[in-house]
Amino acid sequence: MRVLLVEDDRMISDATGQALRDAAYAVDCVSDGGAAQLSVNTHQYDVILLDLGLPRLDGFHVLRHLRDHKIATPVLILTARDSLEDRVRGLDAGADDYLIKPFEMDELLARMRAVIRRHGGNSSPVMSNGAIRLDPSTREMEFERTSQRLSAREFSLMQSLLLRPGAILSRQDLEDRIYGWNEEVESNAVEYLIHSIRKKFGNAVIKNVRGLGWMVSKEK
Repeated sequence: MRVLLVEDDRMISDATGQALRDAAYAVDCVSDGGAAQLSVNTHQYDVILLDLGLPRLDGFHVLRHLRDHKIATPVLILTARDSLEDRVRGLDAGADDYLIKPFEMDELLARMRAVIRRHGGNSSPVMSNGAIRLDPSTREMEFERTSQRLSAREFSLMQSLLLRPGAILSRQDLEDRIYGWNEEVESNAVEYLIHSIRKKFGNAVIKNVRGLGWMVSKEK
């Protein structure tokens, strides 16, 4: 999944961004409201982590821009502003959740999983197409009575496919969801990950559509 982290404190941005990458997210980082607006206008994200006290345009302005332009991407506000007025204002402006700094990464990751579930209309914490079960909290995957823990990249690929079972995702689609801006991508990186997952679970777990990409079957 791809995350936009909007944070002007370099230390917080670096630490949070690395923790998110370790948790299998592709992360793009920007440090001001103008860059945030440009990013959401030109890229698709699964969730946005938004500070309020930003240079150029503050977080409330960015949030209004998103909702005024019908961009429904889940937004989780990360801020040191802990007043009731700011919390109410943020949620009423269209934020999906509000987390006060300093925060624990485990809580941030749990809240991200929750808002992504709600956005996808899924109440279950486990992703499934009927045949595959994927637990985002542990990266455990089960298929045909085989259960194994995936690597961060493997998990990110399977999560992307299970978000849209039955849809064919191209190499570029998957690269966009697995890798952030500054991450070098080998030409065969997606094929290598798919080979690794098939080695664990068998070739039937991911279907190849020749010349188009890959998919997992729709729920039965």
